[in-house]
Amino acid sequence: MSAPEPTAVVASLREHREVDDVLAVALVGHDTQNPPGDTRELASWLESFFSELGIDTERVASDPEKPNLVATLPGATDRTLVLLGHLDTVPFEAGEWARDPLGERVGDRLYGRGATDMKGAVAAMLAVAKAHVETDTVPATNLVFAFVSDEEVAGSAGMPTLLDRRGLDADACVIGETTCEGDRHSVTVADRGSIWLELEATGTAAHGSRPMLGENAIHRLYRAVSDIESTLADSRFDFDPAVRALVDESVEYYAPRFGADAARELFERPSVNLGVLSGGDRVNVVPAAARAKLDIRVTAGVETAAVLDSVREVVAGHDGVEISDADWSVGTFEDPDGPLANAVVSVAESVTGGRVYRRSATGGGDAKRMRNAGVPTVEFGFGTETAHAVDEFTTVGALVGNAEVYARLPDELLRQFDSGTRTFDSTGASPADTTPSRRDRREDHSQ
Repeated sequence: MSAPEPTAVVASLREHREVDDVLAVALVGHDTQNPPGDTRELASWLESFFSELGIDTERVASDPEKPNLVATLPGATDRTLVLLGHLDTVPFEAGEWARDPLGERVGDRLYGRGATDMKGAVAAMLAVAKAHVETDTVPATNLVFAFVSDEEVAGSAGMPTLLDRRGLDADACVIGETTCEGDRHSVTVADRGSIWLELEATGTAAHGSRPMLGENAIHRLYRAVSDIESTLADSRFDFDPAVRALVDESVEYYAPRFGADAARELFERPSVNLGVLSGGDRVNVVPAAARAKLDIRVTAGVETAAVLDSVREVVAGHDGVEISDADWSVGTFEDPDGPLANAVVSVAESVTGGRVYRRSATGGGDAKRMRNAGVPTVEFGFGTETAHAVDEFTTVGALVGNAEVYARLPDELLRQFDSGTRTFDSTGASPADTTPSRRDRREDHSQ
């Protein structure tokens, strides 16, 4: 192979624009709904794809039905970039779809479960590997293609198994989650911390016609939940300069969709969702027990444990109510003005011709796990707002755009590492501590 010639790879991708389309159709055509999450056939297809290119793959699995794959394309330097995607999808009900959930091309749209979340991005990564081999071009950095299973349910067979059994030692990682929708483009450099809280309340049963003789557990529980919501609504986070700049840009990005005030509230203070409230079994009986589950999110750079402590204080003030379970995680973020973020923004802006925001995701996913494993990680992908929806689709433009961004990243990343230039208004502050939580449970990574 010759010395790095990124233009040859990009030119090949532009010349063979149908490659992404063909690859994406093949990927979407494999049914990998999770549950059950069986990705064996797709993993075998990927192994054959890389084998034909002369690239060896490594299968890493704790559950044989949910294997993870790693393929490495050696580069011209000792730097390493991971391009990471997941192979499983959320389930679908075929009868609800107007298009084939296992792939249907209509105009410039490719319909199918996983088209935008995230088999389209995986197809772009495969196209990059193919273009390098066919043009006999060495990438500027080592390129590691990592594909995991079990992501949609945050199961242990996916990223946790890959990190525990093999690890991903790299200078940077880009996950192909859709972060660009329509004409609004972004790279997610942060996720939020979470508290998943389960509350239980006890009361005294009585006949529904004489409620004064009992103690309604649902009432007790709801008063506690309302107190938690009002207490957290009165709190406001303090941010270091880097996070403050990131929050401001996140608010600007989300404002057209949520409204400016709602977008700012989402990051300035904890958000609370009452996801489960249950109790009682008959309308004419005062319920003696009730249960609730809360999803509380906090911005990266905020001490999740301190927020949980304040919730515990609130609950302690309510008779008959206790916290039966609490799982929490710490939000993480990548330096918004570091080499990785700057490289992705630079390349993506040159491809789109427009602004690319640096923002926080509203939830969290595999990026959190990668950062906690010590690998600088961001998410970037062109796509649509149809992830998990009926008639999910992506566009040919998104497929081609992703391939070009991923192909140009190694050279730009190497340039950013060498130059040390800072372009984002973060006052040069360093990222906050991203130490993993004691119990890092499932996170919703929806954008």
